[in-house]
Amino acid sequence: MSTSILRRWPVIAQLLDRTDGTGADAMTERTRALAPRTAGALVARSVCPYCAVGCGQLVFHRDGKLVSIEGDPESPISAGHLCPKGAASFELLTHAARETRVKYRAPFASDWQEMDLDMALDMIAERVWTTRERSFEAERDGLPLMQCAKIAHLGGATLDNEENYLIKKLFAAGLGMVAISNQARI
Repeated sequence: MSTSILRRWPVIAQLLDRTDGTGADAMTERTRALAPRTAGALVARSVCPYCAVGCGQLVFHRDGKLVSIEGDPESPISAGHLCPKGAASFELLTHAARETRVKYRAPFASDWQEMDLDMALDMIAERVWTTRERSFEAERDGLPLMQCAKIAHLGGATLDNEENYLIKKLFAAGLGMVAISNQARI
């Protein structure tokens, strides 16, 4: 067997060259050809959707497909670190069992049925308006009240101040809701 054939084995190359086996001599051609999964991908800066901390994320995408989500080292909040939930963002968006359709289970039914998004939004709007009409109190004890205590709103943790301001104005002034809170406070 010739020396050139033996030299292709990393351990033989290390012995013949008297290297410590921590550099390029320890790599096979296949190892040298490896590239990061984000190579050639475009990157967008984002914020983790899980809590009110607002850790920075780098979202890598290529050809309309999500490639990876990593912590943003330039984020003043998280300096590139993500908690276990934030680190699982990629899996949340790409897992094969992820629900991508609206599901509805009617009262007393045992099975879920798929529903069109527009139909679901119309159903929600109709139920909110019906509840408001049924429970809105314009006055109490002769004094103006203008409230609806039968509907509540719980906002998400990633809503910013401006969005929360608009939600408060819409639901409090528009619908008379008094139970308006945000998940970021919980």
